[in-house]
Amino acid sequence: MKITAFNGSPRGESGNTHVMVEEFLQGAAGAGAETENILLAKKRIGHCLGCLKCWLATPGECVIKDDMSGLLEKFASSDVVVFATPLYVDNVTGIMKNFMDRLIPMGDPHFDKDEGGECRHRTVRGKAPAFAVISNCGFPEQSHFQVLKLLFGRVARNFSTNVVAEIYRGGGAILKDTPLLAQPLVYNYKRLLRKAGGEMAKSMMLSKETMDALDRPIVPENMYIKSANEYFDSVLNKLNKDS
Repeated sequence: MKITAFNGSPRGESGNTHVMVEEFLQGAAGAGAETENILLAKKRIGHCLGCLKCWLATPGECVIKDDMSGLLEKFASSDVVVFATPLYVDNVTGIMKNFMDRLIPMGDPHFDKDEGGECRHRTVRGKAPAFAVISNCGFPEQSHFQVLKLLFGRVARNFSTNVVAEIYRGGGAILKDTPLLAQPLVYNYKRLLRKAGGEMAKSMMLSKETMDALDRPIVPENMYIKSANEYFDSVLNKLNKDS
């Protein structure tokens, strides 16, 4: 079992997304999986030119010479690919979108219809890996991930594969900047992430029990909002004094 995470956070190792991915992969590795956490912010990934030469002139090979060719190989050789991204304007980050756009060499220009009668392009590099999604946002509610749920469901359909796990964390800021009283709660959440990684490595799915537990708030919503607003006030007050 090979699980590769592509982390699209511009903050790289200092981001809350990195905390989630590292815990998840630690659990997967502990259950015997081969794992890799790739920080896209450290890679050279140009934006897709839309020239379609990877379909028509040099099948499977992009004309842009950057780090994406190696990332495509890692993508194609994985059993499970984790798309990891913080939520930016209700969507993936720009870095992640560039990465996703540049997966086009995996496809074929010809049309096929899926089981529902809707067109999609064929995949040419064998069976695509299963997809997992890890994301967090600053707002406390889980409802903010509606766009990602729809997006990755559609992307998986286009790749003729399935989304086997979705881990969304509202109130993600608490994962790194953890108030003292909340530290035991964050520790328990990290244990759940490791448990989820172990389940993925063993059965390529998460139990309903684990999914339900991961979906619960880490701290009460009113406590989180109060803490966040106090933090912003303190930063703004300091900036005003310094100016």
